[in-house]
Amino acid sequence: MSREQSNSQWSQRYAASMLGVFAPLATLVEGRGCWVWDADGRRYLDLFSGIAVNALGHAHPAWVEAVANQLATLGHVSNFFASPPQVELAEKLLALANADTHGRVFLSNSGTEAMEAAVKMALRTGRPRLLAAEGSFHGRTLGALALTSKEVYRKPFEPLPGEVEFLPFGNVDALVSAVDAGVGAIVLEVVQGEGGVKPLPPGYLERARELADGVGALLIVDEVQTGIGRTGTWFAHRNPALVQGPVVPDVVTLAKGLGAGFPIGATLALSERAAGLLGAGDHGTTFGGNPPAAAAALATLRIIESEGLIARSAAVMDRLMADVGALDHPLVAGTRGAGSLRAIVLARPVAPRVATAALKAGFIVNAVAPDAIRLAPPLILTPDQAAGFVEALPALFDSATSA
Repeated sequence: MSREQSNSQWSQRYAASMLGVFAPLATLVEGRGCWVWDADGRRYLDLFSGIAVNALGHAHPAWVEAVANQLATLGHVSNFFASPPQVELAEKLLALANADTHGRVFLSNSGTEAMEAAVKMALRTGRPRLLAAEGSFHGRTLGALALTSKEVYRKPFEPLPGEVEFLPFGNVDALVSAVDAGVGAIVLEVVQGEGGVKPLPPGYLERARELADGVGALLIVDEVQTGIGRTGTWFAHRNPALVQGPVVPDVVTLAKGLGAGFPIGATLALSERAAGLLGAGDHGTTFGGNPPAAAAALATLRIIESEGLIARSAAVMDRLMADVGALDHPLVAGTRGAGSLRAIVLARPVAPRVATAALKAGFIVNAVAPDAIRLAPPLILTPDQAAGFVEALPALFDSATSA
């Protein structure tokens, strides 16, 4: 691992060369498993996995081998040509989604691009009115941004595409009142990630499906953060702890954990109607579905299956959350989430202080809200690693409340 320059030196170079849209906490130079090291040699337990991306942790040997072999065989070819990994990945995703013969896949490079394709599908219905939830986050490109409710993200770039209405989160009555024949799509996250790790209330997604069917609208489910085992099943919309009845969305968007660190996104059109909304020339991507990215995603899916990581990671996080509750610390107001996407809810708005204290102590977590700490560790997190974090929490909480 490189020790040629310090965090401070890299930070100065970063500020002098990069647009100032991010404020990096440190410069990371190496990762192995659930651990990462910065340029000063400090080690951190990664409990955020690059915003729920590194499902297999860092440098998983089978994943590295699959990507390296593909790069040594065939790299970029553009979408003037098909490649076996591209086709195999589409087939695998449709199988995991239990899609029928009408299902089709569009491969892109990120979650926001996956949502851009979904937005185009919605607009091709001829109905520009789209419904989304308050607290939603669907991406930063213009179509995805139009569905993202946070005013500070949206305002500088308005007017945005479509006619988007944001409904009170989880309010079924508001949803019923809003849905009419002018709605092109209802767009939802089963668990809002950036919104604070908030699951939809029981019955909401099922009702959204019924209402969409009643007026011929699309139901688009954003699984960019919640999909690929993150919430305890392959897809959050099929997790019985989150959605009681069977719900088949028209469109599902994926990214983040799909490539386990290699940039890739996917838009799954699961209904016949959705699959027919975009045709030749209606959408495109230069890099989407390139052989190395597709190989990375295929390796990710196979490793998750072969190592039983979905059930194993959910069990580790169930225990971690139970242990957090058992601390009986006055700052802990509760927990929420599912699988390996969880939040520790705080009794005071000191989450940024907790996250800072955690980083100093060697743990990477995320202050997703003033009163909530988000955990989205690699699916390979071990019970001992989880226990070590819980053991450190009281001191982190005390540090945050005494500052």
